[in-house]
Amino acid sequence: MEEWKEYELGELITLNSGGTPDKSNKSYWGGDIPWISAKFMYDDYLYSSELKISQEGLDNGSRLAPKGSILLLTRGSGLFNRIPVCYVMRDLAYNQDVKCLESKNKELISTKFLFYWLMGNKNSIGAILETTGIGAGKIDTNRLKNIRISLPPKEYQQALIGFAESIMHKIELNRRINDNLEQQTQALFKSWFVDFEPFRGGKFVDSELGMIPEGWNIQPISSIFNFQEGPGIRNWQYVNNGTKFINIRCINNDIINIQNANMISDEEAQGKYAHFMLKENDIVISCSGTLGRKALVLKEYLPLCLNTSVIRFTPRINRQLGFLYGYLGSSLFLNKQIELASGSVQANFGPIHLKGMSIAIPDNNVLNQFSDIVNSIIQKKKNIISESLRLTNLRDSILPKLMSGKIKIDKLNS
Repeated sequence: MEEWKEYELGELITLNSGGTPDKSNKSYWGGDIPWISAKFMYDDYLYSSELKISQEGLDNGSRLAPKGSILLLTRGSGLFNRIPVCYVMRDLAYNQDVKCLESKNKELISTKFLFYWLMGNKNSIGAILETTGIGAGKIDTNRLKNIRISLPPKEYQQALIGFAESIMHKIELNRRINDNLEQQTQALFKSWFVDFEPFRGGKFVDSELGMIPEGWNIQPISSIFNFQEGPGIRNWQYVNNGTKFINIRCINNDIINIQNANMISDEEAQGKYAHFMLKENDIVISCSGTLGRKALVLKEYLPLCLNTSVIRFTPRINRQLGFLYGYLGSSLFLNKQIELASGSVQANFGPIHLKGMSIAIPDNNVLNQFSDIVNSIIQKKKNIISESLRLTNLRDSILPKLMSGKIKIDKLNS
């Protein structure tokens, strides 16, 4: 590795801790500054967060990570499954379990190269993972700073960045395409089943849900969809090798991040939990805490077990998957979830609520017409997600070898 020089990571980086503003002070929360904790670190690029703080909250208990910096999770139970490393795409705040890293000498190493080096060396970071007194994972920052890094010349760094960016940009483009496809689906659902635009030329009649096209019926959703909440799996059931099970934090942007999933034994999965094993084209939604998260189950995710706080849906008529998908992603369904959810600390929504819900339904010909349109969109989304998963696996397998010099970028290009 001629011209590569070795350093300790601490010689090359600045490292700062974040914080959490007082949650009892309402003036600190609900502002316009995204606030990052472990549960929001599932994308490689960070743009925003479901939680936001005010400038007052930032000044009284948190810290700002500038655009172009890196956030690394250093404390949390999820570290045993995955080391989250995220590139910051806009100024945002972060909590005390997260560290913000930047290059202290950008002539020697760029922060962008540092980001890809960290992504390619998660095994080295995982090797220093410790366990806290409450069983959470912890990365000691002093040990982190002591990790050795072999640094190539700046020109070679740029070539490595170019390779990694080509993959990352394609993954990001795919995410945006899928976001657009999701918006198309929701616009179609609203047009057909909320605004009734294709049926405006016909007669409308009054119903318990308001005016609906003549010939439509109000039916309980249990007559159209099957649904099942997962079992309560306890911490003591977790194993290091076995069958993965889904929970809320795995569902993000219509994708299931199985890298974030804990595991139960294969014996339990294939035994008492066999009827909770997910299948391709099941749709899962979050039903506790953050409502509205939804994802379609792909074959690449399997085997995967259902878990509490997540509900599995299937259509009673397979062809009508598109209608189910559109409904579960709609504001019509989300608003009903929020209305019916119980719990003073966090919202809880379950099968008991679903059994009391109804929807205006046309005849099967109309349902099938709509579903056929959305089914084609679903297939496009599945193809795009599958491609992104392959690209992610390619990136994760090659980056460590590139960053160590085991594979040269010129050989890779050839």
